[in-house]
Amino acid sequence: MSSVAGRVILVTGASTGIGAACVDKLIASGFFVFGSVRTEADAERLQIRYGSNFSPLIFDVTNDRDILQSVEYVERKLAGAKLAGLVNNAGMAAPGPLLHIPMSKFREQIAVNLTGQLQVIQAFAPCLGAGEQNRSGPPGRIVNMSSVAGRFAAPFLGAYSASKFGFEALSDALRRELYPFGVKLTVVQPGMIATPIWDKAEEVDFSPYEHTIYAAPAQRMREWIINKGRLAPSADKVANAVLYALVAKNPPTRIAVVQNSLIDYFLPPLLPTKLADWLVVRQMKLEDINKSDSSLS
Repeated sequence: MSSVAGRVILVTGASTGIGAACVDKLIASGFFVFGSVRTEADAERLQIRYGSNFSPLIFDVTNDRDILQSVEYVERKLAGAKLAGLVNNAGMAAPGPLLHIPMSKFREQIAVNLTGQLQVIQAFAPCLGAGEQNRSGPPGRIVNMSSVAGRFAAPFLGAYSASKFGFEALSDALRRELYPFGVKLTVVQPGMIATPIWDKAEEVDFSPYEHTIYAAPAQRMREWIINKGRLAPSADKVANAVLYALVAKNPPTRIAVVQNSLIDYFLPPLLPTKLADWLVVRQMKLEDINKSDSSLS
């Protein structure tokens, strides 16, 4: 690693999708990458793929012990140098109507997408130069992978949006708190991105909600998301945004990666709330639900 001192990045959730695209882009740009995965099989697969430019870290963002062990390993490899960047990409989505989503799934959603992100940031912050230790090199940077769902909440994605709205707020506060250390933070906000997540979406079990009034509209939304997602921009566009956030002289605080900036990003949060509600209800045909024929149990 001595040959890439000062050009070392840690990417969480590196096994597939956006995380894998980020690893590809960063290694092609001359960085050495630590990538977090959750299984030995993924660690071995990525190590074979990237060779000496990559080192896998096996941890779940909710597992304190494994995170601390990974910190110790990274610190040994850095040998007093700083990480150039931490890309907090790991995440999950737990869809379902908020009236019925199991609290275990809601807690998991918040634990992974919000609490776990802060847990990783706290653990690796000293490696970026946000601490009292004397380390060589300029301060590192943080890139937090949020979502346009952190700006506008859609039905049946309430738990996911709650985690991303929280991540947006956490990022704002943290960016200001990091100012004394010179550590810059950028939030990347993808919209629909073509990744294997849309294949997994077909496997999501909606059976717990099939006896509720939301069964039909939830199914319609899932089909719409899957179809639109597979036609969306590639994960490489998000990786380009991450790379820019890490190398730009004066990186922006937020980078949106969407198909249509006006429709997908700027307009929805600016709509009057009642108008936005009306449009969403019409699109999802929620007004057509016959409550008398369904149970809210």
